[in-house]
Parts: sequence; C-alpha cells; structure tokens
Amino acid sequence: MSSHKFATLRYTALRLGLFVACFAVVWALAYFRIIPLAVGASNTVWMLLLAIVISAPLSFVLLRKQRDAMSEQIVAKVDRQRERIAANAGQEDDLV
Repeated sequence: MSSHKFATLRYTALRLGLFVACFAVVWALAYFRIIPLAVGASNTVWMLLLAIVISAPLSFVLLRKQRDAMSEQIVAKVDRQRERIAANAGQEDDLV
C-alpha cells in the first residue's frame, strides 16, 4: 500500500512533465520553422494548445498504471469517508 501513497502526486507530476516535454518539442518545431508559426503574439497560445492536444492522448496511453494507482487511492479514501459517515449516522440514530 505504501507504493500507492503518493499516487495522485506522482500522476500529476508525470502528466505535467509530459505536457512540458510536448511543449518543448512543439516549440523546437516552430523555432526551426518545421511547423508554421501563428500570426503575431498568438504563437505561444497556439503552441500551448497544440502541446495540450498532443500530451492528452499520450498521457492516456503512457500513464495508464499511474492513473490506475491514483484511482485505487481515491476509491480507498472515498470508501473510508463513507464508512465514517455511516458510523456517525448510526451514532446519531442511537441518540434519538
């Protein structure tokens, strides 16, 4: 269970890293004029959007294990909260 302790943080960091890597590749392609530049100051916005579009499906495929571990961590926390709520509701019913 300790390997899943920081699953959400690990997934988020890897997802951000993948986005930064995609942005760096898009920036390099635009710098060397392999892909066309946008008009005026919108170039950065278009590069960010292109990096998001590229990194989203890559993260879906490449980060499957980390996403599953994060999901298990979240489900465990939700189950514990449900148990606490049920226990508190049971105590309130006993008082009435």
